[in-house]
Parts: sequence; C-alpha cells; structure tokens
Amino acid sequence: MTETALPERLAGAGLTVVNPSGNRTRVPIRGFPFLIGRQAGNHVVLRDNRISRVHARIVLEGDDLILEDMGSRAGVLVNGQETKRHTLAHGDRIEFGVRDSYRLVFTVREDEIHRMLGQIHGTPEAAGPGAGNLVKLRALLEVARSVQSSLTTSEVLEAVIDAALAVTGSERGFLFLRDGDDLSVRVARDRNGQTIEPSELSVPGSVLRRALDSRRELLSMSFDPDEMERLHPGSTFAGLELRSVVCVPLVKVKSQSADETVMAPVNEAVGVIYMDSRLAPADLSSGNRELLQTLALEASTILENARLLEEQREKQRLEEELNVARKIQTGLLPNALPDSGWFRAAGSSVSSTEVGGDYFDVRPQGGNAWNIVLADVSGKGVSSALLASLLQGAFLLGSEAGLPVPDMLSRINHFLNSRTQGEKYATLFCCRVERSGQMVWANAGHPAPLLVRRDGHRRELGATGMPVGLLEEAEYAAEQIMLEPGDKLVIFSDGVSEARNEEGRFFGASELRRLVSENASLDCRKLHALLSQAVEDFTGNAVPSDDVTLVILEYSPEET
Repeated sequence: MTETALPERLAGAGLTVVNPSGNRTRVPIRGFPFLIGRQAGNHVVLRDNRISRVHARIVLEGDDLILEDMGSRAGVLVNGQETKRHTLAHGDRIEFGVRDSYRLVFTVREDEIHRMLGQIHGTPEAAGPGAGNLVKLRALLEVARSVQSSLTTSEVLEAVIDAALAVTGSERGFLFLRDGDDLSVRVARDRNGQTIEPSELSVPGSVLRRALDSRRELLSMSFDPDEMERLHPGSTFAGLELRSVVCVPLVKVKSQSADETVMAPVNEAVGVIYMDSRLAPADLSSGNRELLQTLALEASTILENARLLEEQREKQRLEEELNVARKIQTGLLPNALPDSGWFRAAGSSVSSTEVGGDYFDVRPQGGNAWNIVLADVSGKGVSSALLASLLQGAFLLGSEAGLPVPDMLSRINHFLNSRTQGEKYATLFCCRVERSGQMVWANAGHPAPLLVRRDGHRRELGATGMPVGLLEEAEYAAEQIMLEPGDKLVIFSDGVSEARNEEGRFFGASELRRLVSENASLDCRKLHALLSQAVEDFTGNAVPSDDVTLVILEYSPEET
C-alpha cells in the first residue's frame, strides 16, 4: 500500500461509514489499494461476519477512483445496483449485499456542504449583473442534492435553513411542519449555524398557521395585528422590534413518476420556513425570491422523499415478516410421504400472496398405524403461522405418546386456548389409520373430508366438535369406520373449495365432490395431481386469498 497524492478534483475524498445503529464516522481515502472488509488491517474495518475478510477495494486509475469487488460472497452494491467495478462519484452509496449492515457514502470533500454554503454568500461583482444569483442558485441546488444523498432528513433540513438565512441575510430561521391542525418546530437555527430554542420565537404558531392558510402566493403571508393583540394583549409586531419577517410556505410535492413531480395546490402546504431580523431588513430582491422559491421546493421534495422512504421501509418490513411466515409454513410440512405399501399419501400446501396458518402432517405410529392431521389456524400473518407450529408440536407429542384421537384433540385444544385465551382458533381434522383398515377420526369444525370408494360412492366426514382453541371445556368425540381396499380420503382446507377465479366465482365443494367421484379409480398421487390442476386452472391469474392445502390418503392392503 502506497501513499499517493490525489488529483485536485478528488482532494479530500473519503467515505462516510454508517454502522447498523446509524452512527457515522468519516474515513479519508489515503493509500492504495484502499481496502474494505471485516479483518483487521483494512483501511475500513466492518465488524460483520457476513462481510468478507477483504470485501472490496478502491484503486486510483488516472483521475478516477475505482471501487472493485474482491470476489466477496455477498457482492457489492452501488446505489442499489450490484457491481464488480464502478467509477466512484460524489454521493455514491455503497452496500455489501447483506441486510441491516454497514453502508458507505463516498464524498469528495469533507467540508463540501460548508464550501457550497460559502458560495451562497459570495456574489462576484466582476461576473456582471445577475451572475451572483446564478452562483447562489447553483450552489443551493448542489447543497440539496449532495445532502439528500448522504445525510439524515434532520441534517438536510438544517442545511436548508442555513441556506435560506444566507440568501436573505436574516438572523434567525425556523422550519415548521404541519402536525394535525397545528404547526410544530422541526428546526430552529441562527445565522451562525447554531441551534436555538423554539421558545425564542415570539410569534405564536397559531398566527403562522392562519397566515399560511390564508395566503395567496408562494411568498405572500401577512399577519393580523388584531389577532396578535388578542393572543398577547399589549403585544404588537412593532413591540417585537423586528426589522423584517420572511415566511416561505413549503408547498406539497408529489411524485407522479420517476421523471415527473407535481406541486399540490398552493393552499395545501406541508409547513413553512419563518425567518426574522432585528438589525437589518431581509434581502428579497427578485433573484433572491426565486432562490427562496427553489429552496422551498427542494425542502418539500426532501420531506416527500423521506415520507416515501418510510413507506418503502414499512412495506419491506411487512414483506420480510411475510417471508418469515412462509418459511415457517414450509418448514411445518413433512419432507416425504409414504408412496408404497398398505398406506399411501399425497399432499401439498400452496401459500397465498398473504400468509395463513395451514398445516398438515402424516406420521407413522409403530409399523401398523399412521396419524394424520390437517389444520387451518384463523387469520393470516406470522401469528397464525407460529400458532400452526405450536399445533405441530402438540400433535407430535400426542402422536408419539399414542394418545386416542379424542384425547389428542383435547390436548391440542387446551394447548391453544391457554396461549390465546380464545382469541385464536383452528379448524382441524385428525385421524388414525391402522393396517387392519380401522380408521378413527374426529373433525373439529373443519370442512368435511370426502371418503370415496372405488365405485365412486362418497361419504362426508362432518364435524364432531367445535374448532380447537375456542373454549377450554370443549369436548371432542371420535368416530370409527372400516376402510376397504382402494378407499381414498380427500382432506382439504377451505382454500380449495373457496378458491376464486378472476370473475369472483368459487371453485365450490360441489365441483370438488364431482371430480372425486368421477376419478375414484385413480391412485392417490394421480388424484392429487388432477384436483390440484383443476383448482389452478379454475383460478387462472386471480390472486389467491387463502392457502390451498390438499391431502389424499389411500388404503391398499392387497399391494403390501
């Protein structure tokens, strides 16, 4: 690694390192190759085991700084796009392919913002009339863009107030945002960049709000002296000893598309920038008025972007929660089902766009019996998926202990009710099939499974008790039936019978019964495939509203 002088345009280049907690430090880029990774000895050490030992590096090629991926496991992203090699530009955001980890922001100068704000004060007379305002405008936009790419919203709004004070020459600045029917102070600063107490503002917020609501133009706001006298008897604007007051409404800005934004009507403002001076009047020449209007729009855009970012984060959080629930559901399903011998089974559970709580299991008990369960927890989301996992635990314990079916349901009911106090429940079908053909079953409020003989004759196994989890004292009766060779039992969740197509029509239990009877001679795997395809063809491109869970059992003792 060698110390190499940077070109003038890259002087002061560095990385702002944002750790997972949001704390920031700045590391100047000196020495090449400039190494980034988790192991000690890198120029930037990122203490995250998911990041590679040497994850990336920065090299100097001519007048450019190049970021290179060093063959990392998770990859390198710049401004959200994965890259192997990237020429760095001011404001680039660098991430490392893992969530909730470090972020880096490349900046050319450590004091970039202050340099730009300094340009606002300068008005080169040699440049001719109007040139000073163009310099101010250029610097103002540069400030907004640079801080928007690398700082927090609060820091951006502070920079906005600093710029507004510099443009007008005012002494104090306050940024108000709407909070219901009131205005609340978000930023309060003086012309030296120091934070001041919001209480130092003598003008009541209610006066500002009413003036804001009654304005007609972007920079036109007036105050009612009678209102000031009513709110503060004996007080007038003259009594406040103010030489000038400037109010700049923040007009709501909405994104129409990636390339287009529009302003809401002038009477729909998200807040206001208030500035005042005691010593000298504010400079509101025509150029400065335009600058203030531009600044107000930039501030409004920043606030809108912050709102959209928060919405995006909330959407991402919800999607991550749904992904967790989907993984829970997938993990509940059996890895393999019996496909030979006297007992066979075929089953599937297809998650909806949202997440429900469907669960099924098929487990052997010794060598001469199988325990089967299909449950549907009420509601959707992670809570339902977690409760389904609790049901799995209760079923496994009961199955391995060889409990009778009614006792197993009673235990599951107690288990669920004690944890949800009746606020969550599940419909459930449970049965035990023995080699002799005897089947003991119970139905806790679940859609009635279909027992179909080889000749197509059907029997529905209706409810023998209420859903589990509703009442602690609920009792569950079991019934018995002798299976015949070739018998099949079709167990399903209501996501099958209530599947909807794009026209809003239901697949329906009657259609399911018809298909089962007409195809009773098929083995369990072929019948499962046929029914699943029928539901899929019916729904087409319609978005599913519930999980589709289907299990088919087959009793075939003569093929043992």
